[in-house]
Amino acid sequence: MNKNLQTTTLGGGCFWCTEAVFQEVKGVEKVVSGYTGGIAPGKPTYREICSGLTGHAEVIQITFDANIISYEDVLVIFMTTHDPTTLNQQGADRGTQYRSVIYYHNELQQKIADEVVKQVQPYYDDKIVTEISPLGIFYEAEEEHQNYYRENTQQGYCSFVIAPKLAKLRKLHADKIK
Repeated sequence: MNKNLQTTTLGGGCFWCTEAVFQEVKGVEKVVSGYTGGIAPGKPTYREICSGLTGHAEVIQITFDANIISYEDVLVIFMTTHDPTTLNQQGADRGTQYRSVIYYHNELQQKIADEVVKQVQPYYDDKIVTEISPLGIFYEAEEEHQNYYRENTQQGYCSFVIAPKLAKLRKLHADKIK
């Protein structure tokens, strides 16, 4: 079967969480943690991102096979495994670097993102504040941030923050799990 590989870039708080979720999804070929959406020149570091001064968001860049999972399904999973109604915050993580954002790679992705946000809004009591913006330069995060959950499952953050998101993924999207 020929693969139909596509790429999307999403920010839903800490990239360790979103990375762990999408590594479990059928059709996802690759997940890379990184940064985008900022104004500071040059490649930012994790420490600079955490300051909140660069304007970058922690994001993941997902390569997926659209013959197995659609872009729309990727976005529905994204919108239902983090809280898209909190501005610049996911749980205890606060700051613009933790914003909920869909960075589209082309006009079709923008259109689908707009539609998915409208489709999932009725499931939330509060207004969805997920930003939908064109992708700028994507910077890959440092190596220690790649595959973080898989390599650090015993860490407190992984147990208390990431594991519940994975449980939610399995409950809401069992048919999409590898």
